[in-house]
Amino acid sequence: MRISTLFLSVSLLALGACGPEFGREAGADNTDNFGNATMNNTLIHSGQKDYTIALAKRFSSEVPPTITFAFNSAQLDRSAIDILRLQADWIKTFPEARFRVYGHTDLVGSSAYNKALGLRRAQAVVAYFASQGISRNRLEALASFGETRPVVQTLAPEQRNRRTVTEVSGFVQNHPTVLNGKYAQVIFREYLDLAKRPHPPNQVIATQTNPGQ
Repeated sequence: MRISTLFLSVSLLALGACGPEFGREAGADNTDNFGNATMNNTLIHSGQKDYTIALAKRFSSEVPPTITFAFNSAQLDRSAIDILRLQADWIKTFPEARFRVYGHTDLVGSSAYNKALGLRRAQAVVAYFASQGISRNRLEALASFGETRPVVQTLAPEQRNRRTVTEVSGFVQNHPTVLNGKYAQVIFREYLDLAKRPHPPNQVIATQTNPGQ
């Protein structure tokens, strides 16, 4: 009996450890498991999962991943466009990567209405990226709503909750670099290019010596 109880306890703990992480900024439906067990193992062995995480961290550290919206609106204002331009430039630098855009709302209104509004916000961002020459095949718009991932826990209108979040979601499977499994080259390519750039020549400041001194 004790052995059975111990086995059950260990099994429950193992199942609990497989649950999604909470508190991370993104949509309601995305987790860290990248799909079913077979696909998860494939991603791990190919190196894609680790490099997806590494590229996602790099994206969020190098450009602002979030923009906000006016109340009950999916229109991009000037501030949002300025941030999206930075995101688009970064995305174009890595044609091997795929991206997801999550639309969020505040807690005002019904869940159904907010989910539709969040999707329109995400679609507005994807449409802007497409206008900048980024293929829609690399972009996915997903909806969330305030009850799912609010930045600020409040029932009142809150701009910080009315937002979209852009994140790296994986790699384009038919891209030549990815087919060759060269994920590390994708991650570090720009770092290597930066190191190869010629530095400006040292400036030698000419000094005139006064013979009388």
